[in-house]
Amino acid sequence: MKSLYGKFLVLTVGIMLISALVAFLSVNTYYHRFLKDQNDAKNVEVAEQIASFIEADQSMDLTEYFDMLAATGYKLLVVSPEGATVYGEAFREDNLQDAAIQKVYDGEVYHGMRNLKAETFVTGYFSNESANTVGVPFTYGGQTHALFLRPDIKMLFTEIHYLLGGMVVVMAIISLLSMLVVARKLIAPIIALTRATKKVGEEQFTSELPIDRRDEIGQLAKSFQQMIDRLSENDQIRKAFVSDVSHDFQSPLLNIKGYADLLSDEELPAEQRKQYADIIRSETERLSMLTKQLLLLTSLDQLVSPLQKKVYRVDQQVKEIVLKSQWLLQEKEMSVMLEIDEVSYDGDPAFLEKVWENLLSNALKYTPNGGTIDIRLTEQNNEICFSIEDTGIGMSAESKNRIFDRFYRADDSRTREVEGTGLGLSIVEQVVRLHDGRVEVVSELGKGTTFIVYLPNL
Repeated sequence: MKSLYGKFLVLTVGIMLISALVAFLSVNTYYHRFLKDQNDAKNVEVAEQIASFIEADQSMDLTEYFDMLAATGYKLLVVSPEGATVYGEAFREDNLQDAAIQKVYDGEVYHGMRNLKAETFVTGYFSNESANTVGVPFTYGGQTHALFLRPDIKMLFTEIHYLLGGMVVVMAIISLLSMLVVARKLIAPIIALTRATKKVGEEQFTSELPIDRRDEIGQLAKSFQQMIDRLSENDQIRKAFVSDVSHDFQSPLLNIKGYADLLSDEELPAEQRKQYADIIRSETERLSMLTKQLLLLTSLDQLVSPLQKKVYRVDQQVKEIVLKSQWLLQEKEMSVMLEIDEVSYDGDPAFLEKVWENLLSNALKYTPNGGTIDIRLTEQNNEICFSIEDTGIGMSAESKNRIFDRFYRADDSRTREVEGTGLGLSIVEQVVRLHDGRVEVVSELGKGTTFIVYLPNL
């Protein structure tokens, strides 16, 4: 039986049976240890009173008297010189020894209940044997008799005992049925979770779990639902990412193919041939940059080991990056204002270099010729602050909320003006987050943009 419900059913029935067995063994042990002697003494007292009553009234009819006693709830074995007679229902086993009878004839009291051997699965009180009796001698008509007596268990079970026994049985049945209902309710959400898990395995992330509980299962269902929502979101991002990557690779490849076909025309003028070659070179560089940034993002996504941190001079790194872009600044006749303090930081130099490069490259792309770029690097309150402010085209509120999404390149007009991969700012945000920092953006459409990077420097 592999189902959890079936296992619960078997476990419940097994617990009830084991409980009944343990209860029986406990009662049996308790009887033999504590009640057996008391029961023996009580029945000896009853037998002695019967013997005294008989000896006091020798004129009574013994048969009628013993029949009356049997009707009141006793089993009696009377041994006389003429033979043995049983009054009441017969004993299940007649195992009374002759030696015991002889001892009673000799005037001794027989303690069969007290001396009954303890057995594991037989409660002595219910053992219907002639040996499980008490015996006393009595004299009647000048002859010695031996009287052996024990209670008749069947007659002792009155209506109240049957009512109590029935109540126990009904309680056991109701308990079992209740446990089955409870088990069904407990297992129902697990079944729902199992079905949802199979759907997730089939990449179906749209199902809602119909589980509204406040216990541990409810918490599990809530966590599972959150996981489904996150997986659904990641799946949509993944599909959009693949679509964007395909589009961004397809466009330059089509351009390269198209212009390569045009270059195959032998009658093409030299000026156009040079123009087409420059376009092919530009598209090739775009593909190369896209590939490098995709590899960098992949390495960031799969980063499981700690960053390769070391203490280094951030101010020197920023100055070197500005110097690398000096030719483009001169070409666009742009001015750069630097306010850089001497700052040391414990971080990954290779990854942080990409942050400064991408932010400066972004400012250069979207700032028209003759514009200005202000770069500041300071340290205060155990925090490094790097800001880069440009006088470029700025961005709308909607664009500002999405600039860190992969492949996002603002609106179409902005995209037409400059070429890019849409991955640079995503790399910036991810690297800064890996360093437990944050990035803030201040921008106004048509007036410029400011990126501010905060890195903790404890």
